[in-house]
Amino acid sequence: MNKRILGKTGFAVSEIGLGCWQLGNDFGPVEDKEAQEILQTAVAEGICFFDTADVYGGGISEQRIGEWRKGLAKLPIIATKVGRDAALYPNGYSKASVKKSLQESAKRLGVESIDLAQLHCVPREVLFAGDILAWMEDLKQEGVIKHFGASVEMLDEAKFCCKHPEIASLQILFNVFRQDAVTSLFPIAEENNVGIIVRLPLASGLLSGKMSLNHQFDERDHRSYNKDGAAFHVGETFNGIPFEKGVALVEALKAKLPEGQNILDVSLRWILDQPQVSSIIAGASRSSQVVRNAAASSLPPLSKDLHVLLADFYRDDVRAEIRGGI
Repeated sequence: MNKRILGKTGFAVSEIGLGCWQLGNDFGPVEDKEAQEILQTAVAEGICFFDTADVYGGGISEQRIGEWRKGLAKLPIIATKVGRDAALYPNGYSKASVKKSLQESAKRLGVESIDLAQLHCVPREVLFAGDILAWMEDLKQEGVIKHFGASVEMLDEAKFCCKHPEIASLQILFNVFRQDAVTSLFPIAEENNVGIIVRLPLASGLLSGKMSLNHQFDERDHRSYNKDGAAFHVGETFNGIPFEKGVALVEALKAKLPEGQNILDVSLRWILDQPQVSSIIAGASRSSQVVRNAAASSLPPLSKDLHVLLADFYRDDVRAEIRGGI
C-alpha cells in the first residue's frame, strides 16, 4: 500500500483508507464480529487511515474502532467528524457544545486527543460565519484535537476553508462522475498545503459497475431513503444523480472503456492519478470489498487517452444530471 502526506498534518496515510460509515449499521446490520474482521482486513492490506463520525450509528462506529484499537501494537490514524449530532445541528453550535461532542468522540475512540477532527457538513451559514473555525483552532491549542479539517458538500465551501491558515484537510465528494475539483479546487488546496480526502469515490456504489435497475437496498441504507434527498443533501447519494440515470450512465461508460479495463479499477485509479489527493476513504460492509478497494493502490496510472475519455464523458453526459449543486 502506497502512502501520501495528508496536508498540514504531516501524517503519512494510506492511499486507500477505510470509510467507517457502514460500521455504524447505517447501511444495514453489520455484526460486531464482521466489523472487527473488516477493520483487521484493512490493517492486513496496509490501510492505516480510518474515517468515522460521531453520528455513524449514534457512536457505534467510533465505539467499535475504539475497542478494536486496544489490541493493536501500531496505532492507525483515526479521523472523526463533528457537527451533525442532534445536539449541534442545525443551530446548536457553540464552542462549548463542539468541545463536548469532540470529547465524547475521543472517549469512544479511546484516545486522549483526536488525530484529525473534521467539521461534518455544517450549515453553510455556520461555516461562512467563521466562528466555528476559530473554535476548532482554539480546541487544537487546548489539545482536544491534534489537527482539524472540514467535510463539505460544495466546492465554494471547500475554497472558503482553504483560506484558513490552520485547515489541514478537506473531505470532498470526488469521483469520475464529479470532476470539477480538478481545476477549481485542487490548485488552491495544493498552494495552501491542504490534504484532500475523497469520499463516495464510487458514487454510492454506482461505479462498482455491479448495480442494476432492480437492485434492492436495506431500508436503513441511505441509498433507499435518501435517493432523492429526502433525509439530507441529495448529492450524498448516488452523487446526486437519479438512480436509474446513474445505472444507465455507468453502462454507457463501461461500453466506452478499452478492452480489459474494469470500471471499479478505473474509477479508483483515476482519483489516485490526481496528485493532490491524499487518501480515498472507500467504505465496506464486507472484508472482500476492503481487499478489492486496496488493490487500486498498486495499479499503474491510467493512460492520457483514458483520462481524456473520462473527462469528455463527464462533461458531455454526466455533469448536467447532478442535482444539488457542485
